[in-house]
Amino acid sequence: MAFSTKAIHAGQDPDPTTGAVIVPIYQTSTYVQESLGNHRGFEYARTQNPTRLALERNIAALEGGIAAHCFASGMAAIDTTLKLLKAGDHVIVSDNTYGGTYRLFERVLRQFGLDFSYVDTTTAANVDAAWRDETKMVFLETPTNPIMTIADLEGIATLARQREARLVVDNTFLSPYLLRPIEWGADIVIHSTTKYLNGHSDSVGGVVVTSRSDDAERIGFLQNAVGAILSPFDSFLITRGIKTLAVRMRQHDENGRRVAAFLDEHPGILHVHYPGLPQHPQHERARRLFEGFGGMIAFETGSLAAARRVLDNVKLCALAESLGGVETLISHPATMTHASVPPEQRNRLGITDGLVRISVGIEDVEDIIADLDNALGAN
Repeated sequence: MAFSTKAIHAGQDPDPTTGAVIVPIYQTSTYVQESLGNHRGFEYARTQNPTRLALERNIAALEGGIAAHCFASGMAAIDTTLKLLKAGDHVIVSDNTYGGTYRLFERVLRQFGLDFSYVDTTTAANVDAAWRDETKMVFLETPTNPIMTIADLEGIATLARQREARLVVDNTFLSPYLLRPIEWGADIVIHSTTKYLNGHSDSVGGVVVTSRSDDAERIGFLQNAVGAILSPFDSFLITRGIKTLAVRMRQHDENGRRVAAFLDEHPGILHVHYPGLPQHPQHERARRLFEGFGGMIAFETGSLAAARRVLDNVKLCALAESLGGVETLISHPATMTHASVPPEQRNRLGITDGLVRISVGIEDVEDIIADLDNALGAN
């Protein structure tokens, strides 16, 4: 099956009881067993739920994994993935990673004996230089949040495979419609399903997609043992969102390209971070790896005051955390998504007080551009 067909049908068998086309919301905490030790595959809702299982099978098919396990948030998915490691293990991480990921790694997981090095993952040589005997995982964002750098996915995958370490890719920014990291050598793919997979800003969740049977078994064990599971209703909402993922991502991509081109030509913008622009340093890599450039853009206004003018004067674009919804969202990374990252590190990465991030929605693009043009011209 091709992608759009998978998005609508994979894991979505009609309900065996009623024939319902849409998998029902099984809002139950437990299941009757026919006799001792004899049940229909479901015992307790933390362990299994039919609505969640349908979603997990759907996402695994889209990413090309052997299994997927859904969690209550993207951060719960990342935390569970790191539990594949043990105290003393070392992880190499994209230096320009999401602030919540940095906070989890530095302020929580370090206390449990994991060690982290943050490197520029646009070249495999940087990863190689940071490698230690204790390195057991490489954790990538590509594109990175919010500077939109593109990791050397192929080179890093080769390095990780040679050294028997797991390669984990957070694919939230692109969705499996535009990138399927397992096809390029990743072992594990993570999403905040809150974002493009759900696509409607009405659910919070996360997923871990695995390509190895041992990882699938362990993640499934941890999902049950720790219990940070996705609810049946959220599972239903995300499944519903995925059915239109292909058509939404095509529009996000088309609108993103046009908004990036507008911003790139605007005299009030100093720099635009978008892999679809020819001058982006990894543009050719993005063309090779991705099936589009998506709707995530960051742009430099030059100062906090200039960024504030834009953020305070948009009308259509919503000033809000998150991304990937059908509506255009705009944010200030330094004080919102990346506030947990120390200021000196933010500035080194280019996350300045003047940087603005925009998640381009699927509205009529002329209206998005007009709103930004008005805000950029405000005094």
